[in-house]
Amino acid sequence: MASAAGADTVSLFCSASGAEYQLCSDAATAWAKDTGNEVKINKMPASWDEALPLYQQLLSAKSPDIDVMLLDVVWVGMLKDQLLDLNTVVPAEEIAQHFASTVAAGSVDGKLVGMPWYADTGLMFYRKDLLEKYGKPVPKTWAEMTDTAKVIMEGERAAGNPDMWGYVWQGKSYEGLSCDAIEWLASSNGGTIVDAAGAVTVNNADAIKAVDLAASWVDTISPKGVLDYDEESSRGVFETGNSVFHRNWSYVWGTSQGADSKLKGLVGVTALPSGSAGGPSAGCMGTAHMGVSKYSAHPEAAASLLRFMTGLSEQKRRTIDAAYNPTIATLYEDAEVLAAVPFLGDARAAFDQAVSRPSSVTLGDYNQVSSAFYQAVHSVLAGETTATDAMSLLQADLEKIKARGGW
Repeated sequence: MASAAGADTVSLFCSASGAEYQLCSDAATAWAKDTGNEVKINKMPASWDEALPLYQQLLSAKSPDIDVMLLDVVWVGMLKDQLLDLNTVVPAEEIAQHFASTVAAGSVDGKLVGMPWYADTGLMFYRKDLLEKYGKPVPKTWAEMTDTAKVIMEGERAAGNPDMWGYVWQGKSYEGLSCDAIEWLASSNGGTIVDAAGAVTVNNADAIKAVDLAASWVDTISPKGVLDYDEESSRGVFETGNSVFHRNWSYVWGTSQGADSKLKGLVGVTALPSGSAGGPSAGCMGTAHMGVSKYSAHPEAAASLLRFMTGLSEQKRRTIDAAYNPTIATLYEDAEVLAAVPFLGDARAAFDQAVSRPSSVTLGDYNQVSSAFYQAVHSVLAGETTATDAMSLLQADLEKIKARGGW
């Protein structure tokens, strides 16, 4: 890894989440020691939904104080004109180490503006011990999951745990709900809100049925509070031992297997259920990238830091220490990685059927599309309207957004 010339101070944005922040900070410290440069770490807002407006404000002002940025995959199209083309600063052979799909997700109009950092998709975590106790197989469909969750929840409550729930997930009205809900739709042949050609497809019978099923979980196998749960609050319920099933991203494997975890050795991981027997799983693709601002005062040093953060050795460390799925193909055959994260082979299989949010089609309008979607779904989950009415109104709203945006 080449060192950056001179002693520059590079600004880096890291997630505010405790474990993720520490991983990011440790990597930045290692790079600084290796190159003789310094890193100024900025904590992103706790909710990633709030990070994008901050980025947009800084980039619109052409601020030289923003160098290396952590990017959600759905932001790449929105920020493309203000990010450096990494093809000009990262060797081609280094880029080629990453899965082609993750490189494509960070590319717009032939320019690589987001270097893959870690790959992710929605996964189902479950209590192996409880499924064994009740003689239940790992469910393959959402209907099977619903039935199994109910049986085990009721059994555990009768056995003395009144706080046990069947299933916890992300039901808050935010981007995380768009991820969960697009999984319900896509796995049930209900589409992806907007298709690859730009047609709005959300108002269909399969989508309505999928949202209705999810609404039936609230206050039955899922607590009423799930309507305010994000990733961390739902994980908290699962990791205190009070849920049978839990939908989240791959990092939960690492947190649930820590030395002080109540669930160490008791958790299984599988692809999300399908809408029908033999149907597809459809975990939401959640790849994270890193980009460099076009207005960086230290583009060479920023590119050096980005290459270190997204490189093989750092991706391997993050995978072993915290179960983040790497974007570098050879790590899926690395003995040390597989020993530390035995479910990684299954996670890779889940990527084969992962579904992307329609950000590459809707571009700058994606936030409006997603916001309209998760608000409509939340209204159904909360019992404020029916799925039939909500999807019909959503279809009309999205058609208006499309007409204004011209996609």
